[in-house]
Amino acid sequence: MTIQTVGIVGAGTMGNGIAQACAVSGIDVVMVDISDAAVQKGLATVAGSLDRLIKKEKLTEADKAAALARIKTSTRYDDLKSAQLVIEAATENFDLKVKILQQLDALLGQDVIVATNTSSISITQLAAVTQRADRFIGMHFFNPVPMMALVEIIVGLQTSEATHATVKALSERLGKSPITVKNAPGFVVNRILVPMINEAFFVLAEGLASAEDIDAGMKLGCNQPIGPLALADMIGLDVCLAVMEVYLKEFGDSKYRPCPLLKEMVAAGRLGRKTGRGVYSY
Repeated sequence: MTIQTVGIVGAGTMGNGIAQACAVSGIDVVMVDISDAAVQKGLATVAGSLDRLIKKEKLTEADKAAALARIKTSTRYDDLKSAQLVIEAATENFDLKVKILQQLDALLGQDVIVATNTSSISITQLAAVTQRADRFIGMHFFNPVPMMALVEIIVGLQTSEATHATVKALSERLGKSPITVKNAPGFVVNRILVPMINEAFFVLAEGLASAEDIDAGMKLGCNQPIGPLALADMIGLDVCLAVMEVYLKEFGDSKYRPCPLLKEMVAAGRLGRKTGRGVYSY
């Protein structure tokens, strides 16, 4: 199957990033969210991102206009019927994802592939709530989507080889470098990354070093482009906490216990860049 139109549920950070990657690659997009304000905000984010690429001389004004023309916004799931692949990019919440996936399953044709952009939830478990488990797969994009080369393609127990091949080919059309991962909590990258971030919070809570020095140590000592605490602010502290809670539940291993400081900061609403304050102020 050749994907000509991609549907995206969710116009937030990940959803609009995926929309941009598709549109710039010549693929038509239908981006859906719960309100017109949400989808217009997502579209404005794409426009701003394209403007930055123009300033860097990586795109032209004509490229921007063509990309934006490929993105249709809507608040109606019915408009997703034209897509051959629909990517769910909603908040990292199991019950919410199940609700969305069941709505999509009832609406879309049986040949349509459904993917989820989850960063930690079981693909096998999500596939089981649909009637198209063989055509269900994980596509874990990384933030910021237009800039990050990696896509983790996660195959559930039921995912067919044809579905995997189609999604891998699409990822490559988007200019990404996909890796194929078996279904397991956190998959590959976040299985390693988020516990490292959690450990950085333990180091901060214990007063071993300041946030600035922890991040500087990891940047200078491990050649990381961004420190773990600054990265947590970029990802969202609530997302980091949710992922750690999934690991603790699924593995039953205390090494995945979320740091109390991380939990407290989330409870205080200090979620990182998106709220203007996390470990750092923005």
